[in-house]
Amino acid sequence: MSTASLSQMIRVFGRIGLLSFGGPAAQIALMHKELVEDRHWLTERQYLNALSFCMLLPGPEAMQLATYAGWRMRGTLGGLIAGLLFVLPGAAVILALASAYAAYGTVPWVAAAFLGIKATVIVIVLQALLKVSAKALKNAMAYALAVAAFAAIFALGIPFPFLIAAAALIGAMTMQGDTSEAPTITVSATRTFGTIALWGTFWLAPLLGLWLFAPALLADIATFFSTLAIVTFGGAYAVLAYMVQEVVQGYGWLTTDQMMDALGLAETTPGPLILVTQFVGFLAGEQAGGWGMGLLAALVTLWVTFTPCFLWIFAGAPYVEWIATRPRLTGALSGITAAVVGVIANLSVWFALNVWFTGGTFTLSALDLRALALSALAAVLLVWRKWDLLIVLPIMAAAGIGISVI
Repeated sequence: MSTASLSQMIRVFGRIGLLSFGGPAAQIALMHKELVEDRHWLTERQYLNALSFCMLLPGPEAMQLATYAGWRMRGTLGGLIAGLLFVLPGAAVILALASAYAAYGTVPWVAAAFLGIKATVIVIVLQALLKVSAKALKNAMAYALAVAAFAAIFALGIPFPFLIAAAALIGAMTMQGDTSEAPTITVSATRTFGTIALWGTFWLAPLLGLWLFAPALLADIATFFSTLAIVTFGGAYAVLAYMVQEVVQGYGWLTTDQMMDALGLAETTPGPLILVTQFVGFLAGEQAGGWGMGLLAALVTLWVTFTPCFLWIFAGAPYVEWIATRPRLTGALSGITAAVVGVIANLSVWFALNVWFTGGTFTLSALDLRALALSALAAVLLVWRKWDLLIVLPIMAAAGIGISVI
């Protein structure tokens, strides 16, 4: 395994941050090529152990994997460099897109373009469902957990955090993996608690200031997205149903159509898909108090979404090799992953119903044939022709405009 200078790390992780399109699977594959195959900064075993650890954590696993890789090479400074460079390019693009959306999103041709994007999002989520299912559903218990999770959230409306907790417990009890001899842990408990205290303060102290001195909206945004940062197991797709329920129905910050547009835009940018939270925070603030409030809300959202990721990694990184040998922890991960299949299935149904039907009425007369045709075209391009998403999205935006004119 070779070593890297800080300048080399900045160049490589900057490149990863700029090219990290296509969601977690593509981002993880890109990092494997850059860090394991091309530069040998991590061994195959180190990379896979780190990936398994990051999948156990709440939050964006690809960003946390980048942070761990940086920590492994250059300690805390390396982790900060890698993690920030993975997030900041996409965050800058999202801010620009959200600003443009707030200014022009109600123009008819813009709405038509977003119809094409939203129709494509349905296909993207279905693809994610198929990929996760293939990896997660290995036995009867996994299938049972997936079906139960879908029924619980679709029919009963059980909150997402409860589903994750129950799935983790069942997985730990019934889906234990193989174990091997555990390596020695070299970090002291005192140092670990110090790391948790330090990064916990970075994360939560600004929240206290917001609760005491900021407008209620910023305090609510900070509280909600801090909570979301703790329960986002399984990535952005898995948590979207919970976020939509709270953002649209609970707080009333955005409409369902705006949430659909938010995910469509997040799909077009580099960086973790969970940057959709920044878009949501910006729109909530902008609609309440103009662009300045939107900017503040976006910054608050970014802080409470990603600061916890550094806490998880810097506190847990010294234990990665040990965790990889613990059967109950790997069992809990298997349970969570199986439940996430059911959650993503619920998300797929929610997307389809809200794009293919108009007026909130799910009857044949309310079926939007334009949206259905656009989804069929997206499926042809993405699934059959296997075109790159960055090519398909602008095509579908143009198709949305064209079919609306017709």
